[in-house]
Amino acid sequence: MLYYDRGRNCTWREPVAAAREHGGCLSGRNCENSSIEDESELTMVNSGKLLGQVPFGARTFEARFESSPYALDADATSQARGSANAKACTTRKRKPMKQITIDRSTRLYEQPHTGHNRWHPDIEPILEVSAGEEVLFETRDAADGQIKQGMSVDDLLGMDTKAAHPLTGPVYIAGAKPGDLLEIEYLDIVPEAYGWTRVRPGAGFLRDLFPDPYLAHWHMADGFAMSPQLPGVRIAEGSFMGTAGLAPSHEQLAKWTAREGDLVRRGGIALMPDPQDAVPSSEPIASSALRTMPPRENCGNLDAKQLTRGSLLYIPVGVAGALYSVGDGHYAQGDSECCVTAIEMGATVTVRFKIHDGEAARRNIRFPRFAHPGYFARPEWAAPRNFIATTGMPIRDDGTQEGEQHLSLAARNALVHMIELLQERGWTKEQAYVICSVAVDLRVSNLVDLPNVTVSALLPEDIFVK
Repeated sequence: MLYYDRGRNCTWREPVAAAREHGGCLSGRNCENSSIEDESELTMVNSGKLLGQVPFGARTFEARFESSPYALDADATSQARGSANAKACTTRKRKPMKQITIDRSTRLYEQPHTGHNRWHPDIEPILEVSAGEEVLFETRDAADGQIKQGMSVDDLLGMDTKAAHPLTGPVYIAGAKPGDLLEIEYLDIVPEAYGWTRVRPGAGFLRDLFPDPYLAHWHMADGFAMSPQLPGVRIAEGSFMGTAGLAPSHEQLAKWTAREGDLVRRGGIALMPDPQDAVPSSEPIASSALRTMPPRENCGNLDAKQLTRGSLLYIPVGVAGALYSVGDGHYAQGDSECCVTAIEMGATVTVRFKIHDGEAARRNIRFPRFAHPGYFARPEWAAPRNFIATTGMPIRDDGTQEGEQHLSLAARNALVHMIELLQERGWTKEQAYVICSVAVDLRVSNLVDLPNVTVSALLPEDIFVK
């Protein structure tokens, strides 16, 4: 099994966590108590057998661990820091990790005991854990396994259209109660080897410009994704969970349904409760539960690409036990996910929970927050290094000047200009749209230079293989 730890400040806790997960024993040299220096090396040892050495100059950690029923004793490892002698590491029996496993060859409706695709407070938890425990979730992709290798766009026509975001869970966290703030630490996210990106007619930020379907298949290996539909493009791994959240309370359920219904009545777009393809399919949940498309105060489909390994997600608790669920893994995504999909994949995620007693109520925290103690991705991709950018301002195609209330128009223009740039280089319009969705980051450049608030679209040039 290959374990990736990219883009973080490499602390001892992180490789120790990797060894615990995969049965390795660590020793190192030139190692400080708080971190491993860039020039130092980490030696991976399993039962006394050297498995490899990895330089940390690029702040990466990539090691192959052999299976073992033993894990590191953290205290002994702490005492052994700086030693190259594997015998300084002691082992102990690992306590079995609580986990929810699934059969990815089946659909969620065939395994309804493993998850759900709607938000509702009455969905029963399938596992109870304590704060501080590590919990493993196996998850399905956003289309519930309906998109497979070798499919064409014509094969997409028969898909169930309201089965998006199958989530694994919910998990009951003992002691969590309304008013608390739940901290979710992402210890590891392991991608599956296959992913996909699609342009879906009627969806996406530029849906009026892209009426036709398009499908790209991705194959992930050695830290990169490549697609035969985008020859010469290589996307670096930045795995994160697009959808994760807590159950809403009955009061929140009613309030959020009402406000989204009001938006629809005023001509806006929102997906209202619908029993078609719902899991659970039982009533009254199926007809009243919230759809998973939009993020809300309970988090949900936030699609924040910074929630990679090592990140911390904070969500206000609305019900007893919090009822956490997760799914919709992304191998990589641009900031905007403009075509409505990223590199979508199944994933296996390991998390740990911490309860901040009464913190949400005390500080009036109503919406999710998130943090990362290191780099959320390798700096050359997060920054990114070697990029080209297009800009957009709130000016309509007919020349009409808009102002600060039209930031989305500026974003639209930045993306359209980036697609035009990519077409200048020989890509089709659909290929360019997918590249933007998986690799281009939208940045707000200014909100104050009125009337022309500005959005920039940054394209990392290093995705193109020379």
